[in-house]
Amino acid sequence: MRLALAERHLGRVIRAYRCHPYHGRVALPQSVVAGWLGITQAQLSRVENGPPLVHLDRLAHWAQLLRVPAGSLWFTLPGQPQWSPEKTGRARASTDSHGAGPDEGRRALLAGIAAVAAGAGLLGGSEVVQPRRIGTADIARLNAVLELYRSVDRESGGGLLYREVARFAESVYRMLDWSHPAGLTSPLIAAVATARQLAGWTALDAGKHDDAQRHFVAGERAALTADDAPLVAMIRYAQAKQLQHLRHNRDALATLQLTCAQLGSHATPAAKALLWGAEAASLAALGDDQTAVKTLGRASDQFERINKDHEPAWLGFYDRGELLAQYGRVYRDMARRDRRYASEAVRWGRDSIAAFGAANVRSTVLNKVGLCSALFLADEPEQALGVGVRVLTQAQAMSSKRVIDRVINLRRDLARHRELPKVAAFERALTTQALMVA
Repeated sequence: MRLALAERHLGRVIRAYRCHPYHGRVALPQSVVAGWLGITQAQLSRVENGPPLVHLDRLAHWAQLLRVPAGSLWFTLPGQPQWSPEKTGRARASTDSHGAGPDEGRRALLAGIAAVAAGAGLLGGSEVVQPRRIGTADIARLNAVLELYRSVDRESGGGLLYREVARFAESVYRMLDWSHPAGLTSPLIAAVATARQLAGWTALDAGKHDDAQRHFVAGERAALTADDAPLVAMIRYAQAKQLQHLRHNRDALATLQLTCAQLGSHATPAAKALLWGAEAASLAALGDDQTAVKTLGRASDQFERINKDHEPAWLGFYDRGELLAQYGRVYRDMARRDRRYASEAVRWGRDSIAAFGAANVRSTVLNKVGLCSALFLADEPEQALGVGVRVLTQAQAMSSKRVIDRVINLRRDLARHRELPKVAAFERALTTQALMVA
């Protein structure tokens, strides 16, 4: 979609929209979208595959029908002020500085997802959805809505999201009492467990730890009922991440080790790499550097054996960036005890940032925070400040309490350099941020 917009080709924008994964495995038919636009299927095919449209009236009409945001267009819609890069930059800076612009856009997006869920009969507005018989298509729609929520979480954080996801998870839970074929019982229960896991994950990211634990427990119970061992592992991994964030690393390590043991034959290479990478982070936090490095090596060996076609769907997020992020975390903890490891912590931090995709905004920001720490530990305060000042601004634009907590924790790694005026000013900014979220 971004590429199509950058190419100023509305036909390709329409095709990117039709083929987006949130519509399910099958793209929206050209005949359906052509009907929206008032043209034939053959005409739409020519629009999508031919040269860019240049007729301004038609461009404007279709952009309005499809609700393409005016700021993403290369032409001016009727009734809109003339566009220019300078005005756009100033407008974004103004709305970002007050926090209203991004939040309004995200709330509009969430409202759109809720409308999709309601239209699919999965979520009521102010009323309870009326029970009906559930079919295979309902399960597919349910999982598609969850993937939509998950993509917003990766990009924007859980702060604005967790209430919406919790409401959706509660609606999905009530679907267990609806009539459905016996063959759909396990997939439905698994969908309930996945919804609860996502509700817990967004609550964790928003700093609502009691709510997160409640959803994780409910999700684990449902996954066990569905006899879905990989799904149980996903939920326990999320629980371990919560324990790590709260610095309960012994409990996190025990949870991860138990999960590995119980997965047994269900432990795919990606699952092993994910769990062992997380284990290594807790081991390093507990001071067991030697075992942490060995465990990272085991995780890397498994990562190289991954075949995406043979991995469970929930591990779709796991990529090289996630693995390298654990290397960065381990070596930062080691560098806090021995500065000789600081340069490696910097290298792994940079590598992890480079490996993350553009949609994974939160993970990128979290690893920039880690890079800032590593640079302070490596006695590179000027470079650390260059990263830190930018990441502080990025963190404030996200709705992730977890990101903010990590940013505030930068204070522990800049201690050796606080006599420098710029570092002292940066520390004051971190302290101000801590007071704002207290």
